[in-house]
Amino acid sequence: MPDLVLFQPDIPQNTGTILRLAACMGVAVHVIEPAGFPLSDHALKRAGMDYLERVAMHRHVTYEAFDTWRRAEERRLVLLTTAGNEPYHCYGFRGDDLLLLGRESAGVPSMVHGAADARLIIPLSPGMRSLNVAVAAAMVLGEALRQTAGFPGDAAS
Repeated sequence: MPDLVLFQPDIPQNTGTILRLAACMGVAVHVIEPAGFPLSDHALKRAGMDYLERVAMHRHVTYEAFDTWRRAEERRLVLLTTAGNEPYHCYGFRGDDLLLLGRESAGVPSMVHGAADARLIIPLSPGMRSLNVAVAAAMVLGEALRQTAGFPGDAAS
């Protein structure tokens, strides 16, 4: 099933919320460091609550280390970005996709943007810039799980 990937997250509450989402949906989370806060249970506890112990979290010390791992695993990198060129609900997800979310403050650098196998956008009303990263993660993960029958209790999970 798809995994979520956080590129150098800035806000511990968003990261905790995404970890809670992942625990509830049974998906793994990859965190590409450095984060903008200490990656500790204390920093994540408020939003993640007692779900943190139930999530599969993998830490990668750099983007390069993550990219080496994902290429060895032959997994597609699907970037969620306001600079995307394909609406997420029109994309054909696979069960082994890596759904990458950028930093709340800056997104991802151009080299990461260029390395993505797909760049997806969430269509918004005119004049709106972006959604909260945890909301975006939930929306796109939900569609990916729907397409791949990956929700807990689905036949393929």
